[in-house]
Amino acid sequence: MTIRPTASRRVLAAASVSLLASGAVFGAASAALAATGAQSAVTVPSGFAVRQLATAPAGQSSPDDITRLGDHLFVTYQNGIGPDGKPGPSGATKSTVVEYTMTGQQVASWSITGKVDGLGADADGNRVFASVNEDANSSLYVITPGAAGAAQLTHYAYQGLTHGGGTDSILVDGTTVYVTASNPAADADGKTYSKPALYTAKLTAGAHGKDGSATLTPVLADNASATDVVTGKKTTLNLSDPDSSELVPSSVPGLGGTLLLDSQGDKQLVFLKHGADPKVLNLTTQVDDTAFATNTTGTLYVVDSSTNRLLAVTGHFTVGEAFTAVPNDSDTLPGTLGRLDLATGKVSAFAAMGSPKGLLFVDDPLPAAGSPSTAPSAASSATGSGSTPASASASGPALAETGGGSGTGTMAGLAAGVIVLGAGAVVVSRRRSAARHS
Repeated sequence: MTIRPTASRRVLAAASVSLLASGAVFGAASAALAATGAQSAVTVPSGFAVRQLATAPAGQSSPDDITRLGDHLFVTYQNGIGPDGKPGPSGATKSTVVEYTMTGQQVASWSITGKVDGLGADADGNRVFASVNEDANSSLYVITPGAAGAAQLTHYAYQGLTHGGGTDSILVDGTTVYVTASNPAADADGKTYSKPALYTAKLTAGAHGKDGSATLTPVLADNASATDVVTGKKTTLNLSDPDSSELVPSSVPGLGGTLLLDSQGDKQLVFLKHGADPKVLNLTTQVDDTAFATNTTGTLYVVDSSTNRLLAVTGHFTVGEAFTAVPNDSDTLPGTLGRLDLATGKVSAFAAMGSPKGLLFVDDPLPAAGSPSTAPSAASSATGSGSTPASASASGPALAETGGGSGTGTMAGLAAGVIVLGAGAVVVSRRRSAARHS
């Protein structure tokens, strides 16, 4: 997800963790990343460069989503855990969310029970939302780096999760939290889908250290009516795989100011705007995250899951240009960072990678390797330990409510202003398991 930079700037007080980076090799026609070990080089078009910022910390694997809070990045490592939270092949039961500087220096980390699929930053609240388990047994965690000790990590049980699956992407817009409803249960015929595809979440803190609750309200149904971006014709959606979500910048022609919801397995992007019918764009392949260039000299951060790397692409971008992650289980252009033509839905190759997942575009140029962060880890300052990355862990009960409630219509239950992007909302989206394009 693309998170706009906040006005706050912080100075790193913690001792730096060594930066795992390799130099970029530039050529007349391309720039290539010199990778380590058996990892292949990444080649980008002429005029662009790519730099490896970090590899997975010891014992961590399968990085996925990425978000930005202030001048720090947050990346989740899923560690092979199943989409319903069951232990992975190694026996791991917890994901790890790692906080980095903008140049890939590790600052702090949090251990969270379950498979963390979605990360969303709440700049106003100085916190990061994390959803766990995209297929079943789903719930929500909130990381507050500036809190003291165990209070940095709080758990919320969902109330009103009625689509029969789990949750995936989380998008925070002001004071509104959107949650994607992933892995929906099919209707009785096994072919159609009519459950909620997207919720808003209202969080209520628990009393005296107990779990809080996240009350969900459906705002879009799997079978909503929509207008085809290319043909202009009306169509009825049949979303079987809601996944990632993103706010589309106003600089994007025709679609600026909308909320993008990716239905990965269906090869569709749905664009939502309050007071208007949804629009749908049919794609040429399955995609995960999408990010939009908002500055010609910004930085595109890419999480390459299968090679356990955090990469940064720099160069001369075109404002409004869309980049999209094509995972290695997609049927066309597998393992590709792609360019997306928003007028046609065609995805073309920008760079071959292992399995790109999380994307994040920021307006700021990439700092020089080894540059200090402009903000200390709030976790470090809260614990009084400036030299050791802070860590907290928590486990919570599995989601109890997985009922079969239906959210019919175009935007079932949508109250006036709920989808007014910029008015503050949190969105939770749903993402499927690997077999279903997680």
